Amino acid sequence: MAGSDAVNVVLVHGGFVDGSGWRRVYQLLKQDGYTVSVVQNPTTTLADDVAATKLILDAQDRPVILVGHSYGGVVITEAGNHPKVVGLVYVAAFAPSEGESVDALIRNPPPGAPVPPILAPRDGRLFLDKDKFHAAFAGDLDQEEAAFMADSQVPWGVDALRGTITKASWRTKPSWYLVTTEDRMIPPPAQRIMAKRAGATTIEEKGSHAIYVSQPKAVAALISRAATGVKVLAVGSAGAEEAGMPGGHA
Repeated sequence: MAGSDAVNVVLVHGGFVDGSGWRRVYQLLKQDGYTVSVVQNPTTTLADDVAATKLILDAQDRPVILVGHSYGGVVITEAGNHPKVVGLVYVAAFAPSEGESVDALIRNPPPGAPVPPILAPRDGRLFLDKDKFHAAFAGDLDQEEAAFMADSQVPWGVDALRGTITKASWRTKPSWYLVTTEDRMIPPPAQRIMAKRAGATTIEEKGSHAIYVSQPKAVAALISRAATGVKVLAVGSAGAEEAGMPGGHA
């Protein structure tokens, strides 16, 4: 597939889950010839998660498309300033600006918006209510798979939610955004607002917050589109430089 020989892909998971949820997306991208790495965030603090992502970025032998789901969007917004990152893909993800955190973005939901069933903190960590996990997080997965995800939750650190962005990488790097129209964790209108603010190329899919698990083909297709897009931008920028014009990204 076009672009697979030019960039690598790094996948970053969000809160309450781990990197294994990317398995189907990973397999599809590998079949298309991409070198793919999956970050295992500790989800303790934003700084720790950015550090874990940078470890993977440092090891890449090509430019990188950096992909984040949910809270992973916060991680890639900060870690995406790494010089090897050439494009960002947000999958039903937070795309904060400078000084913003997940905590700030979810603090005042609009009337009627779904409220994630986050339980009270225990020792500084958060879990979703297992009985409400299926409907809230993974509505388009079957009961058995959603139950496994609920029972294998990774505790999400309160300090990770409070971590703020120092420099939003989407300001200087091209981005793509997949809006999930049936999302009950991050309201679709909020997703659209963040995507528009970031200037992201945006697509919408009917799916739950767990679309990276339920519809891996749609997610992999957007990542491939981003990989092709950055390749085209690079060619265009090089051509502009040869003509004595300033380069840039759309």
